[in-house]
Amino acid sequence: MESNFIDYVKFYARSGDGGAGSVHFRREKHVPKGGPDGGDGGRGGNIILKGNSQLWTLLHLKYKKHITAENGGNGEGGQRFGKDGEDIILEVPIGTIARNAETNEKMVEILEDGEEKVLLSGGIGGRGNVHYKTPTNQTPRYAQPGIEGIENWVILELKILADVGLVGFPNAGKSTLLSVVSEAKPEIADYPFTTLVPNLGVVPYRDYKSFVMADIPGIIEGAAEGKGLGSRFLRHIERNSILLFMIPADANDIRKEFKILMGELEKHNPELMDKDRLLAISKSDLLDEELMAEMKEELPEIETLFISSVTGLGIQELKDKIWRQITS
Repeated sequence: MESNFIDYVKFYARSGDGGAGSVHFRREKHVPKGGPDGGDGGRGGNIILKGNSQLWTLLHLKYKKHITAENGGNGEGGQRFGKDGEDIILEVPIGTIARNAETNEKMVEILEDGEEKVLLSGGIGGRGNVHYKTPTNQTPRYAQPGIEGIENWVILELKILADVGLVGFPNAGKSTLLSVVSEAKPEIADYPFTTLVPNLGVVPYRDYKSFVMADIPGIIEGAAEGKGLGSRFLRHIERNSILLFMIPADANDIRKEFKILMGELEKHNPELMDKDRLLAISKSDLLDEELMAEMKEELPEIETLFISSVTGLGIQELKDKIWRQITS
């Protein structure tokens, strides 16, 4: 079954051409040789991105392969301006970045609901011949053509906005945790890559407060080079305030797994190393207090909690720590 979560689209876009200025002279019954009165051409239509907080995916743009704005109208006699071309407004989720598909250069980024940014500007309309009358040239037979619109292949990428991003190998228990602490219903099964798309959940907290948690698909060693599900999922982590690393209690070497996860994030984007981090040892219902005490000696040097989504062990403490870090 094809997923409805689309975080990447590519399309050809072209803003409208500016209309041509008019070469025209005033001609009336009693004014056989009036001066120039050619009007200006209209502006070509812009292509605009607009943030919409009710959208969580780029699915609605998946099948739009060609997006072309309207051209500006040509100027006319009587100094009448051409009509401006109609703008095209594309509504996108907050966290959407537009890039030039050929150069990969960032064009615009949408970070707020209702925010509008011009992706491609329409061409300016040409000036009519009324502007070119001089003492030595009373009958200019020249007007500017309109400036052409801009055309580009454009990539839109969505980076999820969440307070907490769950980071871990497949089967670390991230989806299970999200389903326990929020109303999200991610697909859960005991095999790698069950989570093929990011899942968002709103986690209720004390006194009617809440925060957003994102279950990012499990990364594997080499994800930054495109192995496994590749770096298309790593980009969602870039916008999270806190990274919650999850490693199961039955992992062969917790310290080694944490080092690999950190390495993958650093290779993808070194700035991720500046984010607040927590480590949760999941499936800790498999451990007794003596085993937990022994494991603490072998853990990475990071604030760590033992949790179990099955028994609820450490879940409230985890939420408390997350809230303190978000609001500090």
